[in-house]
Amino acid sequence: MDSSLTIVQTIAVWALPVIFAITLHEVAHGWVARYLGDSTAHKLGRLSLNPLRHVDPVGTVLVPGMLLALGGGFLFGWAKPVPVDWRNFRKPRTDMALVAVAGPLSNLAMALCWGLLFKVALGTGAQEGIWYGMALMGRAGMMINISLMVLNLLPLPPLDGSRVLMGVLPPRAAFQYARIERYGMMILILLVVIPVDGSSILSKILYWPFVLSFVGISHLLGINPV
Repeated sequence: MDSSLTIVQTIAVWALPVIFAITLHEVAHGWVARYLGDSTAHKLGRLSLNPLRHVDPVGTVLVPGMLLALGGGFLFGWAKPVPVDWRNFRKPRTDMALVAVAGPLSNLAMALCWGLLFKVALGTGAQEGIWYGMALMGRAGMMINISLMVLNLLPLPPLDGSRVLMGVLPPRAAFQYARIERYGMMILILLVVIPVDGSSILSKILYWPFVLSFVGISHLLGINPV
């Protein structure tokens, strides 16, 4: 794949994958929450597939755009969180864990779909034009969705992995663990901005989970998106 794209071309290739990866991740939380008995997100109109209902100007546009423009590092972002009221669940701890894991699973499903697009587009043999653009977009879709999947599976509050972990820990341990959440975003930011050997600590932590997931999905689909 051509790596000599301009910033404008890069943003054009990544825009849709980033927006849908982030917003559908949140919608998945709301869909599962509604199925399990909490219709808060539905009542607020947050189960819509319209990205404009979920876009956060900073997390969905500014942060991913800056990371793309700067190049390198770990690409991530976020949408406006879908509201969930655990009091409406029959099994609050278990159901909250299911709601949480729905986000990363949606990214896995999208990574597979974008991978199929990449495979079809690459199969045309086109080195320019619309099909070549679709191949680039498919590869970008795989990368952003795998990035969000492995990031959100980290057991660091308020990421989804922490909700899953709290659902399986004994109640007292889960309560103590949840107290970390007040510092969670600060810890995450520090992991992003503190450099180690030319990249962030977060990039170091997520490198192998990302690579193994990317290679695994590529192997499953029978593609070589290098």
